[in-house]
Parts: sequence; structure tokens; C-alpha cells
Amino acid sequence: MFKIAVLVSGGGTNLQAIIDAIESGSLKDVSIVKVISNKEGAYALERAKQHGIEARCIRPKAYADRADYFRDMIDDINASGADLVVLAGFLVVLSGDFVSAFKGRIINIHPSLIPSFCGDGYYGLKVHEQALKRGVKVTGATVHFVDEGTDTGPIIIQKAVYIENDDTPEILQKRVMEQAEWKILPAAIQAIADGRVSIKDGLAYIEGSISTE
Repeated sequence: MFKIAVLVSGGGTNLQAIIDAIESGSLKDVSIVKVISNKEGAYALERAKQHGIEARCIRPKAYADRADYFRDMIDDINASGADLVVLAGFLVVLSGDFVSAFKGRIINIHPSLIPSFCGDGYYGLKVHEQALKRGVKVTGATVHFVDEGTDTGPIIIQKAVYIENDDTPEILQKRVMEQAEWKILPAAIQAIADGRVSIKDGLAYIEGSISTE
């Protein structure tokens, strides 16, 4: 069984997409062994509990030193036996020590087609606001490995979503979630669990195809 730890900050819709994929059988031989949030009131924690998944809030402000905060998270994830760390709307900038501890074993879901609308300051609705402001006709979502930069790690999979004339940031966010994020995140996890994803020379390579239907 391939084990994952999911890090969240908010409602946990991408966490729910993973849970649904596991429970429906479309995501095979994968289990969520830990959910960690940096916010006590995150509904993602409640989602985890409803499905019998061990969940914990680890707040950065509870630690005098930020290094201690990340050390606690590293220890907790290691104790869970997780093979992969999934950032599913986790709005904390990771330390170099954390990234090094799970090098090549952290993935993130971002609500745009990287390298568009990504990097520092691009998260949540801000991404969709900027896409509409720029007037692009196609947006989407990206799953990528996490490195020391912001949204700079090797890209695993992307899925495009068309922008419509009457879109608001909220409407576009919902469509990107439904048509892209909730499909490609479980698909990427499955490909990694199956041992079909590798990193070479800063790029991710997939053996075979990844189905997002």
C-alpha cells in the first residue's frame, strides 16, 4: 500500500477529491495516513476525521522557532510512514530543511498552467483574478514536484480549462477545481504510486500516459 500525507490550510476540496478517488476505487492501493493543517479551524481536518483519517493541526505560531515547527512536521510525517507528501492548498512556505527531508517526494497542486500565474503571491482566488485581468482564454491546473523555489519544481501533469466571457474569479475557481484539479491530483498520485514517474535533469518523466477522465 502506497501511503500519503496530505497538508492543507482550508476547506480541503482537493483532499476530498483524493478521498473520493480512494473510496470509489479509481485510486488504487493508496491510503492517506496523515492529514496536517496549519490552521485549527480548517474544515479539511473535519473531512479527515469523518473518513477515519488521523488528522492534526500544527500551527507555526505555536513554536518560538520556525525550524522547530518544521522539525515537528518532519517527525510526524516520518512517523506516519508516508511515501509521499501532498500539498493540497497548503499556504505555508516550506523551509529548505523540510524540502530536503522529502526530496523528490513532495507534490503540489497549483490552479494555473505553470509557468503562468505562479510564484510568490499567486494562490487561491488571486490566481484567477489575474488570469481574468490579463484576458487569457485558457487556464487550468498543474501538479508538480516541490523544490526550494515557489512553483518551480518539475511539472508532472497539467490540464487546461477554457475561460468564458461571463466568468468571475469565483466561477472560474470552481470550474478549474471541477474540470482540472480534482482530476489531475489523484491521477498524478496514482502514477507516482505505480512507480511510473521519475525526475531527470530537473524534469519529470512519466512512463505511459496518465488518464484524467
